[in-house]
Amino acid sequence: MELDIEVDGVRLPATLDLPAGSIRGAVVVLHGAQAGDRSYFCYAHLAQLLPRAGVAVLRFDRRPRRDGQDVPLTRQADDAAAAVACLRRYVGDAPIGLWGWSQGAWAAPLTAARNPDQVAFLILVSSSGVSPAAQMRYGTAEQLRRHGFTEADIAELLDVRAAMEDYQRGRLDRDVAQRVVDGVAGRAWFPLAWVPRQLAPHPGTWADMDVDPESMFAQVSCPVLLFYGATDAWVPVDASIAAWRRATAAAGTPVSVCRLAGCDHLPTLHEGEDLASISEQYSSELLGWLNSHLGTHAAT
Repeated sequence: MELDIEVDGVRLPATLDLPAGSIRGAVVVLHGAQAGDRSYFCYAHLAQLLPRAGVAVLRFDRRPRRDGQDVPLTRQADDAAAAVACLRRYVGDAPIGLWGWSQGAWAAPLTAARNPDQVAFLILVSSSGVSPAAQMRYGTAEQLRRHGFTEADIAELLDVRAAMEDYQRGRLDRDVAQRVVDGVAGRAWFPLAWVPRQLAPHPGTWADMDVDPESMFAQVSCPVLLFYGATDAWVPVDASIAAWRRATAAAGTPVSVCRLAGCDHLPTLHEGEDLASISEQYSSELLGWLNSHLGTHAAT
């Protein structure tokens, strides 16, 4: 079923896949930063897998970026809440959860924290428990290691990323930061740094860079399922799990963790990017967890 989700005058095209029989639950899909189209294979996999288990799936196209700036997490959470409200009209009183991957795994707990009565559970793939800036420092350093660069190269990478971040925070003059970039732009590793060759003319282009995920996690009261690839190159897995454990310990929020053998940042084998590469462990654990949390509920 094709739909439009309307948020503050913006229409986000969406696709709703409903079970053939009774509806036990429903999921809204939230996006990775580089995968904003609802047809992305990981989202399509959910639409194939979950309706057969009585779970509806709503996928929507992510709000377009403006002026080259990423969509703020608060705006992504607004869009997610609107998607939940839209989905509610089709699934009755069935529990609605959020599935989020990578950047979407930041937006999902923020949405749940702001809308505790509307979000019944979270399923998060590669959920980072450190700030976006810290996660990118970790991830780009890991890219250099895996491509055979030295610790001296990684030190230079971290220096240039620190200069870029301080410029974006408004703490460093652009000319000073640009000279740091110019000094390493010829290095063989620079294409892996995720640093623009020419810095933006004005700072403040990364509003969420210092967001503290742990403070968001602490406000989540619904059950959470976390998936992490055993070799994730972009997220510090152990530190992220520890952040979730610390944040939810006092409230006793149920958090389940599944480490996926043979997977990296995506729930796929051999770093594949198609439906055929989806991990069977991931599909099985996802269905099993949903079955245990949804039980025999049917929408009324």
